[in-house]
Amino acid sequence: MSRQWSLWQTAQAINSCCGVSLLKAHRLARGWSARQAIEELERLCETHSLGLPRASIDLLNAWENNRARPRPQTIDQIARLYSANAVRLGLAADFSDDGDAGNVVIVAPTRTAQDAPPQARAVAVSSPPAVPGSASSDPEDEAERRALFHHALLSSGIPLNGRMLAEVERTRQDMDRTLATGSVNEDQLDRLDEQVLRYRREYIKSAPLPMLYRLMLEIADVRRLVSVRQPALSQRRLLNATTMLALLSADALMKLGDTRQAHAWYGTARTASDDVGEVRLRALVRAQEAMLPYHYGDLTETVRLAREARMLAGSAPSSPAALGAAAEARALARMGEHQAARVALAEAERIFSRMPPEDDHLAFRFSERRLQFYRMGTLIELGETGQVQEWISRSASPYTIDPALVLLDQAAHVAREGGYDEACRLAEQALVQVPPEHRTSIVVNRARALLSSVPPNQRRIPAARHLHDLVAEAGPQLAVDR
Repeated sequence: MSRQWSLWQTAQAINSCCGVSLLKAHRLARGWSARQAIEELERLCETHSLGLPRASIDLLNAWENNRARPRPQTIDQIARLYSANAVRLGLAADFSDDGDAGNVVIVAPTRTAQDAPPQARAVAVSSPPAVPGSASSDPEDEAERRALFHHALLSSGIPLNGRMLAEVERTRQDMDRTLATGSVNEDQLDRLDEQVLRYRREYIKSAPLPMLYRLMLEIADVRRLVSVRQPALSQRRLLNATTMLALLSADALMKLGDTRQAHAWYGTARTASDDVGEVRLRALVRAQEAMLPYHYGDLTETVRLAREARMLAGSAPSSPAALGAAAEARALARMGEHQAARVALAEAERIFSRMPPEDDHLAFRFSERRLQFYRMGTLIELGETGQVQEWISRSASPYTIDPALVLLDQAAHVAREGGYDEACRLAEQALVQVPPEHRTSIVVNRARALLSSVPPNQRRIPAARHLHDLVAEAGPQLAVDR
């Protein structure tokens, strides 16, 4: 009569006779395919509220073939799945000396099965063991991160939650570490330049959240190239691409409302651009960064960064110089320094008039439409709003939220003058014309701020109620709401 084996005994037999790892043997003992194992793991984690497992078919294959190692949290989840522990999974070593002669599994880095003590059943593996809690290997860590962003891109409605923000930050930290230390051929560099150019074109109309995930995947690729120092010309091209990708990431995070991470990514862009040493690129980073404090409260910092950008750009006409002057004008006007704002706006127009035509559908280029956008924002703060509605009605800007931001500037100005009914109608018009996927913190929080400025005795007027309902409806669609 045949003896009924337990799943653990079956897994040991498969491991012994088939030469597969203990981890894979546990799966085979249950008759599961890799896909079934992942599905069962996801089901278990959901049932017991263990969080989303950081696992995929590709990662499971790597773990089972000793090419990578799961994180400690994932090991715990897999142990629950297989009703085992890390030792029985072949993912830890048992060095205890308690006289127990029972069947145990020892994963030894320098021993083979023949070397094991006779009282223990030894199982050798092809790669050295790792102690639970130790840092995971870099390739595995990167594979998990890429799988996470790919999953977010393929799934609709994945929010920018704490876990995703942590991975965004770790991507930036990895890039910062590698900037200080990248071999690459001309074809790779040409492909990278084309990719960056494509991102700059698509960014103008793309929703910030999926674009951020795509940028994280691209940056992971670039970081591997930068991690080994290159010949000077190749290194400059890599750092230029890094600067542009970091700027796009910072701008997306600014739109999503995460000012801390946006500031950090602007710092990464500064590091890369300073390493390149090209003054216009350094000026561009400062001019773009000036918009973060403008939208989130510190106008004096906007003026400082804008002036630093103009100083770096020098006297030759360029996008960074024109943008710096235009950003300074807009901030000074909001601060009430109207004469200085007019001087800065005139300087931006003078610089722009001497520039060659710029591509209107490429991020970080200062085109005629960009000049008009900053001009409208400045004129509104100066009290000259006559041109605004005409500009909005005929504006065909590829920048999705530009007209909405101008309308919100106008609404804030009207509210300060006491016209709350018109201000709320303008803010509602701004929100309605923004597609839901672009209706992030940078837009909705401006509308909320306007609502909070309406006196309590006027918050029941129809326009204020309509705006309140629209803002409340937009709230859940925000990726970050701070």
